[in-house]
Amino acid sequence: MPDIQFLQLFQGLATLAASEPKILFGRIFLMLLGIALIYLGKKGILEALLMIPMGLGMAAVNAGVLFFEGGRMGTLFLEPLESETDALMNVLQINFLQPLYTFTFSNGLIAVLVFLGIGTLLDVGYVMQRPFRSMFIAVCAELGTLVAFPLGVVLGLPINEAAATATIGGADGPMVLFAALVLAPEIFVPITVVGYLYLGLTYGGYPYLIKLMVPPKIRGTVMPIEKARVISSGEKMVFAVVACVGLCLLFPVAAPLFMALFLGVIIRESGLTYFQELFSNQVLYGATFFLGLTLGVLCEARTILDEKVLILLVLGIIALTFSAIGGLLGGYVLYFLSGGKYNPVIGIAGVSCVPTTAKVAQKTVSAVNPDSIILPHALGANISGVITSAIFAAVLITVVKAAQGNL
Repeated sequence: MPDIQFLQLFQGLATLAASEPKILFGRIFLMLLGIALIYLGKKGILEALLMIPMGLGMAAVNAGVLFFEGGRMGTLFLEPLESETDALMNVLQINFLQPLYTFTFSNGLIAVLVFLGIGTLLDVGYVMQRPFRSMFIAVCAELGTLVAFPLGVVLGLPINEAAATATIGGADGPMVLFAALVLAPEIFVPITVVGYLYLGLTYGGYPYLIKLMVPPKIRGTVMPIEKARVISSGEKMVFAVVACVGLCLLFPVAAPLFMALFLGVIIRESGLTYFQELFSNQVLYGATFFLGLTLGVLCEARTILDEKVLILLVLGIIALTFSAIGGLLGGYVLYFLSGGKYNPVIGIAGVSCVPTTAKVAQKTVSAVNPDSIILPHALGANISGVITSAIFAAVLITVVKAAQGNL
């Protein structure tokens, strides 16, 4: 064991030397993983806006551990497990990211801001032109949520933690964060981190899943030209208002997210150009950047090395894989019902995260047949996926709270 007194000058090294093996190797691994995320973000393999700050935060927080009074180890970034009022007020004056975490992250505000920004980017006209097909695909693409929930219970997770983890199947990062905060605040950090990591990693695997399930001949199916009715801004606003009020009535537990999403749509369609640019650029990108940074800082080894993390890793990949499979199976249903005129690859776009999976669908199809344009249909399914992910998460929250006697 190195001489701790000599290492006091370099406390990051001293705390490494004084850590138990699990924490020591965990910190080293997380530092290396953070560097890898920065590299993958720079190369464009993962979302740079999210993964670069997340990677640097992950590496820095695990390197910057120091000793406090009584030999306790900690950081000057934030303390996610602090709940006592006096202690929380103390760390708010010490840890530089604690105000951001306490006032925007742990209460779900940052998820609401992201949804507001996403709403300003959504053209709900794609859904309104093909409502039934879009929503059918989106519902099918929630298969991963339905599979992961009971599987999590079988693997030994409490019902609330299993439900929170299952929302990863909706492939909507802010929704995963929101559901985890409501259902399983004690492990929402690893759930959210696993969810966001897999969102980036799994999308790289979706093209291979498409190639596995859809042969080239069907993959290149050319969609017939449709005489799609032009949807006016007024109609889109009516849709947004009715959908918002209706969904809030049915699922009030997710009302903040519904309101934020459809408020963004209304701002987009009402001609408020300044606010649309504000929320779709500064607010969305700023919230996403600080979301990534905070998630990275939350990956301090003491917090993230929970014995349940392995189960979360398994459930997360199962949820996202089965959601993709469900979407493609839904695409096949419409393919056969249409007599081979509907391209089943559109089904992958039912998995949320606008517009990533829609782009994946179009790119995969274009590689086989450049004349096949499915993007408008894919965007309809993609936008519907945002809505269904919120609905399924709200249903899970409601069912679990009722089962626990909290409703």
